[in-house]
Amino acid sequence: MEKKKTNYRWIICGFLWVAVAVNYVDRTALSAATPIIMKEFNIDGTEMGIIMAAFFWAYALLQVPMGYIADKFGQRLIYSLAVGWWSIAQMCIAACSSLVGFVTARLFLGVGEAGSYPCNVGVVAKWFPKHERSRATAIFDSASKFGNAFAMPVVVGLITMFTWHAPFLIFGAIGVIWAILWWIFYNDPRKSKHANQAEIDYIEQDGTSVTTETDAKPAMKWYQLLKYRNVQAMCIGFFILNYILYFFITWFPTYLVQERGMQFGQMGIVASVPFIAAVCGSLISGIIADKLLIKGWSVTRTRKTLLVIGILLATSVGLAAFVESNAVVIGLLAVANFGCAVTGAMQWCLASDVAPKGMGSQLAGLQNCVANFGGVASPIVAGAILATTNSFQIALYTYGITALIGAIVYGCYLGKIEQISVAEKM
Repeated sequence: MEKKKTNYRWIICGFLWVAVAVNYVDRTALSAATPIIMKEFNIDGTEMGIIMAAFFWAYALLQVPMGYIADKFGQRLIYSLAVGWWSIAQMCIAACSSLVGFVTARLFLGVGEAGSYPCNVGVVAKWFPKHERSRATAIFDSASKFGNAFAMPVVVGLITMFTWHAPFLIFGAIGVIWAILWWIFYNDPRKSKHANQAEIDYIEQDGTSVTTETDAKPAMKWYQLLKYRNVQAMCIGFFILNYILYFFITWFPTYLVQERGMQFGQMGIVASVPFIAAVCGSLISGIIADKLLIKGWSVTRTRKTLLVIGILLATSVGLAAFVESNAVVIGLLAVANFGCAVTGAMQWCLASDVAPKGMGSQLAGLQNCVANFGGVASPIVAGAILATTNSFQIALYTYGITALIGAIVYGCYLGKIEQISVAEKM
C-alpha cells in the first residue's frame, strides 16, 4: 500500500509566516511610537526621517550578502542567526535616548531583518512545487501586512498601558524564541525527519529541486543576474512598490495624528484598516494565481496581470490628498494597500520563477536590495516635505504618480517569465 504523503511543507510555511509577522511588528513598532518619541526627545521631522531610513540602509545593502550566505550555508543556520540578531537589536531600541542611539539600533535591526525574505524565498523554492508557490508565498507575505495591522493597535495599547519601551522588549523576546524553534524543527526536505519520501516526490513532480545547499552550486555570480531584462524589471518595479508601501510603515501613524487630527488611541485602531485590507489582498492574489495556473494560464500571463492590477489600485493613495472625509481617506488608503499586497505577493513569486538553480535566495536578496532603497528614500522625502510644508499632501501626490510608472514597468518592460538558463544569450 502506497504510503500517504506528509504535509510538513505547510508547517514550514507557518514558521515563515510567524517570522515575517514578527519582522514587521518589530520594524513598525517605531512608527507607532513616533509621535511620543519625537515629543519626548525633541526630535523633528527631518531627524525622524533619518532614524526611520537608517533601518533601510542596512536592510537594503545586506540583501545580496544575506541571500548568498543563505544559499551557501543553508536557511536553517542563517535564518536562526538573523532572527536572533534582529530581536536583540529590537530590545536595544528600548534603551535609546538620542538620535545617534536610535540610528545605531535601527541599523542593527536592518542587518538582522535583511535575512528574512531571502531565506523565505529559498525555503519556498526547496519545499514547494511550482503550482503551490503562489499560495505559499502569498501566505508568508500576508504576514507582513498582518504584522503591521497587529502592530498598530497592540503596540499603541502596550505603550498606553506601560511605556513606549514595552513593545520593543516584548516582541524582541518573541523573536529569540522563534529562532530557537526554527533551529530545532527546520531542515531541507531530504534532511528533514518530518517529510516522507511521498512528500518529497510530490514536491519534485514538476521539476522543483530539493537539493541542499551543499550540492547546489550557483549558476553565475549574483551581479550577472542584472544583465537580464526580467531581473531589471523586477528590481525597478519592486523599488517603486516599496517607495509607496513604506509610507504605511513609517509616516502613516503620524499622518493620521498630525494631518487628519486623530487622537493617539483612535489612530492605533484606524491605522490597522489598510493593513487588514493588505492581508486580504495578499491571500486572495495567491489563491487566484494558483487557480489560474491550474486552469491553464501561463506563468507570464498570471503574474503580469496581477502585478499590473495591483499597482494600479495603489494609485488611489494619491487621491487621498484631495479628500476631506477621514472615512473616505482610510477607504482609499485601504484600496491602495490592498493593491500593494497583490503586487507584492506576485513580486516575491517572480524570484522563485526566474532564479537559476541554487540562486533563489540570491535573486530574492538582489531585488529586495534595490527595492529597499525605495524604503530609504520614502521616509526621508516625506519627512523633508513635512518639515518644509507642514503637510503630507505633496508626498501623497508623488506616491500616486509613482504607482502609474510601476504599472508601465510591469506591463511593458517585464517580459516572458521563465527560469534563467546559464546557456541563455542576451
